Amino acid sequence: MMSRAGDSMSRDDLNGRVAIVTGAGGRGGIGECTARALAEAGARVVLADLGESKLEETTAALLGQGHDVAHCATDISSERSVEALIRFAREKYGRIDILDNNAASQGQPEDRDLVSMPVELWDHIMGVNARGAMLMCKHVLPVMIDGGGGSIINISSGTSIAGDFFATAYAASKGAVNTLTRYVATQYGSQGIRCNALVLGLIATPVLERAMPEPIREIFQNAKLVGRLGDPKDVAEMVVFLASGRSSFITGQLLPVDGGFYAHTPTTVPMTQLLAQMMAKPPA
Repeated sequence: MMSRAGDSMSRDDLNGRVAIVTGAGGRGGIGECTARALAEAGARVVLADLGESKLEETTAALLGQGHDVAHCATDISSERSVEALIRFAREKYGRIDILDNNAASQGQPEDRDLVSMPVELWDHIMGVNARGAMLMCKHVLPVMIDGGGGSIINISSGTSIAGDFFATAYAASKGAVNTLTRYVATQYGSQGIRCNALVLGLIATPVLERAMPEPIREIFQNAKLVGRLGDPKDVAEMVVFLASGRSSFITGQLLPVDGGFYAHTPTTVPMTQLLAQMMAKPPA
């Protein structure tokens, strides 16, 4: 089981635990940052991603920093590949206590409104994001239960809780992840399993900064109550918290990590800008 609440909040409070982080290959991304944060907290970490070369590079960097990590190339949409990953982690470290379901297919330019949606794209995104998260949970749960319990952290998105004109398939797939989170928490809570989802706002990863023009990033930043976009470390720290005994009474929850993006009404930003213009206008 995870350590009980009230234990020391030291940086090694995951000592002896074993974690899997999917989507961990990209340098500077959320997965790599999360793998590092878990390792710094004392966990032994298996990094999983599609590309062998980027996994090797990221794993080598973490090993060079003295962390106990390994990697396994995995296609989370394939049940056989997921089974191989779980087998690798168990044979390498003997147990699995933490799963960070971070891997996802996103940012597809054809993922726009529903009428123009290519059904093949819909199936692909659902196959990676919803099916992949389900397969990872399905095959890690028996191992966690055998070990006395564990914590599953699913990475979701704010696109899943409000409508928009883009990323329809991605948003729907993350809505499925939200529901999966609560079902896993409900069905396996009595066996020591906790399952939560992080509902992310816009995170400033290297991929995002290359793909999203600065004017669009500024629109999102202006709607963040903290005045900035998210950093991968913001997500990683929440994963470490949910993986540890410090969160032992939290399960089945969708936890926003979005800088307050959905905490205000849609009119807040334009009204603030309008009032500022009115205040700046000289009296007639």
